[in-house]
Amino acid sequence: MASITLPNPGVLAASRAVQATTEQPWVRWSLIAIAVAFLGVFLFLPLAIVFSSALERGVSVYVGALREPDAMAAIKLTLIAAGISVPLNMIFGITAAWAIGKFDFLGKSLLITLIDLPFSVSPVVSGLIYVLIFGLQGLLGPWLAAHDLKIIFAVPGIVLATMFVTFPFVARELIPLVEAQGTEEEEAALTLGASGWQTFWRVTLPNVKWGLLYGVILCNARAMGEFGAVSVVSGHIRGRTNTMPLHIEILYNEYQFAPAFAVASLLALLALATLLAKTVVEWKARQQSTELQRMSGEAL
Repeated sequence: MASITLPNPGVLAASRAVQATTEQPWVRWSLIAIAVAFLGVFLFLPLAIVFSSALERGVSVYVGALREPDAMAAIKLTLIAAGISVPLNMIFGITAAWAIGKFDFLGKSLLITLIDLPFSVSPVVSGLIYVLIFGLQGLLGPWLAAHDLKIIFAVPGIVLATMFVTFPFVARELIPLVEAQGTEEEEAALTLGASGWQTFWRVTLPNVKWGLLYGVILCNARAMGEFGAVSVVSGHIRGRTNTMPLHIEILYNEYQFAPAFAVASLLALLALATLLAKTVVEWKARQQSTELQRMSGEAL
């Protein structure tokens, strides 16, 4: 009687894996072409239009539009809002990730839900909330007016609105990372006599540095480009409460297309710089992860 040879399960699994991840050349090239077409239409073409329109009337007009007092004030205010909100959100993100990832406490799930709140609330609604609280007719408006404190239609309101829409970014990058790392290294450090601050600075923070930097980059990008919430609380006062996105809108509505595109090109350059920094951080993080896996494999 002839013997029946059964296929090797390992070989069969490998063959199925190859079949599942391999397509015909025309399928691969079609998918690549569709992806490149989408990038061209929705990314590269708009960027090309922005920069070509900004330089359409010459470099002197471009530079003059950026050096105009209202444009300089808008650039300065954008940098101030980002410069205040990003470090504060970084501190909050580290604190929240450390508390959620390393400890169990009552209300932990509620805290995670509240951190995600700005993702589900319209920025315009969040700006309106600040107006209802700090506006002249708002909940704290009379008290603020009596003490000559101005938040709405002033820099503090813009900073608060920017902080609200950007504070989840750092926390949401760090929380899964801190949870995945567990508490073994911290417990070992404490066992060896390290204090809580020493454990944080020498163990916890170095382990999440690339995730922290990635979250800070995303937070900064959103802070510089925020429009909805800032538009509600700013009052659109030229030279005082207009950030770069608001200044661009005003110039475009006044048919000053060259200055509008000039400022927009500067904002696009900041976005491209952010994208480059994000790519470098992702590459560094992958390198670190690969190195850790190699070291773990050698140890085993």
